[in-house]
Amino acid sequence: MANVPAYAVAGGAATPGGAYTFAVKLDIGDGKRGCSGALVDKQWVLTAASCFADDPKSPKVTEGAPKWKTKAIVGRTDLTGSAGTVNDVTQVVPYAGRDVVMAQLAKPLSGVTPVAVATAPPAQGEELKVIGFGRTATEWVPDKLHAAAFTVDTVQDGKVEITGKSAAVCPGDTGGPALRESGGRVEVVAVNSASWQGGCLGTDPTETRTGAVEARVDDLGAWVKQVRYRPVFAAAPWKKATHIASGYFTGGSAGSTRHMDMIVRWSDAEVTLYQGSDDKDPRHPFSAEYQLAEPPKPPKTSIWQDAKQITGASFGGGTDGLVVRWGDGELTQYTHVDAKGFHGEKQLAKAKNTTWPHAQQITAGRYSANQQRDDLLVTWDDGRVTLHPDLNTNGVADQKLLGNKNTTWTHATQISAGEFTGKKTMDLLVRWSDGEATIYPGVDTAGFHGESQLLKPRTDWNDATVLNAGAFVGNERIHDVIVRRTNGALSICPGLAPGTKPREVKIVG
Repeated sequence: MANVPAYAVAGGAATPGGAYTFAVKLDIGDGKRGCSGALVDKQWVLTAASCFADDPKSPKVTEGAPKWKTKAIVGRTDLTGSAGTVNDVTQVVPYAGRDVVMAQLAKPLSGVTPVAVATAPPAQGEELKVIGFGRTATEWVPDKLHAAAFTVDTVQDGKVEITGKSAAVCPGDTGGPALRESGGRVEVVAVNSASWQGGCLGTDPTETRTGAVEARVDDLGAWVKQVRYRPVFAAAPWKKATHIASGYFTGGSAGSTRHMDMIVRWSDAEVTLYQGSDDKDPRHPFSAEYQLAEPPKPPKTSIWQDAKQITGASFGGGTDGLVVRWGDGELTQYTHVDAKGFHGEKQLAKAKNTTWPHAQQITAGRYSANQQRDDLLVTWDDGRVTLHPDLNTNGVADQKLLGNKNTTWTHATQISAGEFTGKKTMDLLVRWSDGEATIYPGVDTAGFHGESQLLKPRTDWNDATVLNAGAFVGNERIHDVIVRRTNGALSICPGLAPGTKPREVKIVG
């Protein structure tokens, strides 16, 4: 098939008013190009990357603001009317290796229901409905959205070939959706990419072929979800994030596609779970969020107002949980945490005891022979450092002294377990009160085995208020670090290792 950019549905019928209001007309470069698309989120349009490429035959697009000013008309299937809205496109996010892009609108829309993205692949012989604002057999720039039936010929990796029963995909239809309609449900299976354009106005009359190539999106659900979540994540008040913990709370495991999740406790006592994404782009490590605890409305209070430290931990069973140190000295284990909340609560230390109010920092990690991340390392206000092996079995009764009373460890402002050196047991990352960062490799029940300075005092992490290690990018081991700075900026240091300056990637701010 010729690689001709698919610019309208010649032979298709104009859609009735109120149908397919999720359809989008794209005006690129003030009339330079016209394309179609589908609203898949109140602020995102799914369309073709070739719409924004220098050469539509080679749809290579860089993530960011579109090269040409682009307007999106949404909810107006009759362009002569005034329904719907006109919105600017502020950025485009391409999917590598496929003629697909997500285009972000300047403002979220209301009053238009986005169309769902299919999760089942197209099948040979299946009928799909193709819609678009492109050229017809008689109109160069039609005023109405047109639709026509197409049959699936072949299904391949990343694309599907279709043939129009009595229509063709024409100029202006690029990026328009190929829809599956079944049982009253409509969903996007693919987007228009290239076609023969037989019967389209302006095409050589000898060209009668009505075939087209569509870029599949039925297997891009996770990517679409992750992209459309970006502005939501960035809008969170990160300056108010007081505690961070990491773990596999919503699924996934080391080496799988789903990366680690993150739990955040905010200054207003709200607790949020951020689901790890499947994308290895360190700029976008999370794809969804779930509220685990609401901020209390006065005069009501919340127990989470009293949380002093939190750390993710594994207690067996393939799921991760949380350990919380409270202001009254109580220590609590939540054996399992997921999107629905906290489960399997176990009291490790009673409230108003005389010991745990003196704990300063806690972190859970695999510091003993047990292969689970369920040992608890604690720093105390007198400088002692202790390890409590196999927390799930022993609680905090079993204690190994790693460091005696001293004046150094009282300055350990943040600590986090990680796998930075490849030792048999986990390492300890410490950020000190003067901004220095140190890694202690292969900590175990016998104590510390050397140290490596990661950052000098009063340098890169001098204003790091909250930090935590996790498998947020590579997902092979826990060696990425999330850093929240005093001004609310959030960044990630992927693949952190001693002996090299951390590479910091900004996420927010």
